[in-house]
Amino acid sequence: MHGTVAMMRKAAVRAGGVLALAALCACGAPAAREDGALRTGRAYAAALSARDYPAACRLLAPVSREQLVADEQDPCGPALRSLGLPAPGAADGVEVYGRQALLRMKGDTLFLSLFDDGWRITAAGCDRQGGDQPYDCLLKGSG
Repeated sequence: MHGTVAMMRKAAVRAGGVLALAALCACGAPAAREDGALRTGRAYAAALSARDYPAACRLLAPVSREQLVADEQDPCGPALRSLGLPAPGAADGVEVYGRQALLRMKGDTLFLSLFDDGWRITAAGCDRQGGDQPYDCLLKGSG
């Protein structure tokens, strides 16, 4: 009986250590998601600044890219260029909610979604409306 109690205590200590480690890993997860969203937003801003519209298109969510092409009746690069989106400046802040992110940058607000292959821009060229109104975005899509 004494051996069984000792084994149970060891198992409880191990389980407690695993739970503590899992809690620590969970705390780091939001920071990793924030970093990923920031990297994508910065890459998108750099592509727009360089007028590298094909590179910017590769950072768009599939549905957003499809919507842009359908709306503008042009391939993604020329369609994106025709929107006249501002090249965003430095990041002012990022908020991550699970697999969705809001990235405020100087001159633009971006919405992103996390896909299997990383973060993608779902909406750009967004201006905040007054009160409880949603953002008004030049590039719209879905995650």
